[in-house]
Parts: sequence; structure tokens; C-alpha cells
Amino acid sequence: MKNKVFKFLGSLRYTHFIFLTLAGVINAAGVTLLLAPAGMYDGGFSGTSILLSQVTPLSMSVFLLLLNVPFFLFGLKKLGGAFIVYSLYTVAVYSLFSYLFQNSFGIDFSDGSPIAGTDLLLCSVFGGIISGIGSGITIRFGGAIDGVEVMAVVFAKKIGMTVGSFVMSYNVILYVIAGIVTKGWVAPLYSVIAYTVGLKAVDFIIDGFDKAKSAFIITDRHNEVADALTEEFGRGVTSIDATGHYSQSGKTVLYCVVNRFEVGKLKSIVTNIDSSAFLVINDVTDTLGSSLKYERFIRRSIKKSGIFGNKKDRAYTEEIAAATDENTPAIEKAEIPASGETAVNEEPSLEKENIGAISPATSEGSEKTATTLSADITEKNGETPKNA
Repeated sequence: MKNKVFKFLGSLRYTHFIFLTLAGVINAAGVTLLLAPAGMYDGGFSGTSILLSQVTPLSMSVFLLLLNVPFFLFGLKKLGGAFIVYSLYTVAVYSLFSYLFQNSFGIDFSDGSPIAGTDLLLCSVFGGIISGIGSGITIRFGGAIDGVEVMAVVFAKKIGMTVGSFVMSYNVILYVIAGIVTKGWVAPLYSVIAYTVGLKAVDFIIDGFDKAKSAFIITDRHNEVADALTEEFGRGVTSIDATGHYSQSGKTVLYCVVNRFEVGKLKSIVTNIDSSAFLVINDVTDTLGSSLKYERFIRRSIKKSGIFGNKKDRAYTEEIAAATDENTPAIEKAEIPASGETAVNEEPSLEKENIGAISPATSEGSEKTATTLSADITEKNGETPKNA
């Protein structure tokens, strides 16, 4: 038993607690400084705590613990110990700082929100953004800040609902009850705005602002399209052999990943080459080992390596990197996985796509170029170049 406890404690990432502390403080700031003073409600048990604090003598921070802790403990077996520990810690920080903001920091709430006053729109938008950032950080570092999500995971399937539908239904019921209890619908309606904005903030924190897009392209002119995409975006395109089910004819599917700002350019390139091409674009949550940030990586590597001392000399190294990148092959061939296997969508790694596939001739040319450049720099420094 003792060994299990130590093993469990060793599995926790203690650096996560720094970010979870920050998440709890941020969430408390958004709710107690913007939403609650304006009479609005956060989603889940957080909003329920605000409503109960309005109709009972107990504070919101007390209800945060009373409502959340039992459900997190109830979900221990299903969700795992680490998740529950991270979540309970964040809820405790959230509850503590909610109490401190409302009672111990000397903040004046007499005119509504100490930040936005009585402006309901500002309170709903920025309260939703700030609380959403706190919730997103919590999720990103392995926990949850509201027990409704846990309740949804445990009970949603049993009543034939998805987790998202369960949470949404809970919040709709909460806002309706709040309108009936307070005999006013303005604050609950603004709470819907806050909740919607908060969801987007959570998505941005979890998925990032520079969200990637994957594209599947079916075209008879796949070589031309692949060459054009590689030349335009400077990264590889994967070619997949496929068969059309209706025609039973061989097809080539091109797969590539671009950022969201490049989607329009990708569509333009494909349609200009083949107006009858079939194009499907999907969201990509994350990428690993891709060349999306290859140019940034090269510049950072050059800066850190310090191979050459001054800016002019480092420019020579950048020329070598650019020459290497220009010789990256346009298409990598990949086979459709056999029946029963799982296809994993990924971009070719940096090593494989941009370095390992250089032809011998190109490698020899790059080596000669590097030798020549080194000789030029040696001559600049007044030294006699050595023969390679």
C-alpha cells in the first residue's frame, strides 16, 4: 500500500501545480471581479454557486467546495487519481481566491464590477474570456475546474447523451432557474454570452491560436499540384495510392498540412491547376514532427550554434540551409493501411523530409559550397585557407 502511494505521488508532475495555481487565480478573477458583481452566472457548478450565494447566507467559495469535491471524488475510479488531484487542487485555489477577492483584498463592489462597472456587455465578454482562459489552462495541464464535466462523463452515457450535450443542458436549466428565481432575464441572457465566449477561449488555450489544417486532394494532375504546393509553402506533400470505389480505377490522394492563413492560397493553387479536383480540409488539433515551423527552426538553430561570428558570416550559413531546403523532394509515397490497421495522419519529420532525402549529388554540392564559404571567411580574417 505504501509503495503504491509513493508510486502515485511520483507520477504527478509537480510543475503542473504552478500552472494550475495560475488557472485557479485567473478563473476566480474572471468570475468574482466581472461576472458575479454584474449579477451574471458562470457555467456549471461555478454558476450554481453564484446563484446559491444570492439566495443563501453562504458565500460562493463555500458552495464551490460543497458542490465540486463530492463529484470529483465520485469520479475517482473512472477518471484516475492524477486527474482528480489536479482538479481538486485547482478548485481549492479557485475557491480560496474567490473568497480573497470578495472579502480580503479591500476591493469595492458597491458600483458593480470593480473593472467594468455596470456595463453588462463588457462584464459578460471579458468575464467569459478570463474565466475561459483559466478553465483552458486547467484542462491543458491535466485537470478540470468544474464538477459538471465529471458528472457528465459518469452519467451522460447512462441517459443516452453526449458529454457536451449534458453540460449544455445543465447550463440551460441553470440559466432558466436563475431567471425564475431572480425574476429577471437580462443577467441570464448575458450569461449565455459569457458562456459562449468562454468556450471559445477554452478552445484557443487548448488548441492554440495558430491552428493547423489538413488537406486531402484527389486530382488527376497530382504531380503538378504537389510540386506547386511544395514550391509555395516550402514543405512536403504526401502521396497516397487509393482506388475509387465506384470506378474501381487507381487514384492518387495528396495529403498536406498548412496553417489556417494558408488555406485560401492552397485552394487557389489546386483549382488553378485542376478545376475538377476534389478537396477536403479538416482541423488539426496538434502536430508533431512536421515541417510547419521548419524555417523558424533553422533560424533558431543558426542563431544558437554561432558557427560564424558576425551577421554577414551567418548569412552564408543561411544560404546553405536555403540551398538544402530547395532540394527537398516534393512527394513522399505512402501506402493505404491494410484492413484493421489504424491510419495515423502525420507530416514527414524534419530529418526525413528535409535532410535524409537529399540526393548524393546535392549533398556533395552542399559540402563543396560550405567548403568554399569557409575559405572565403578565412580569407576575410586574413588567414590562408587550407585545402579541403
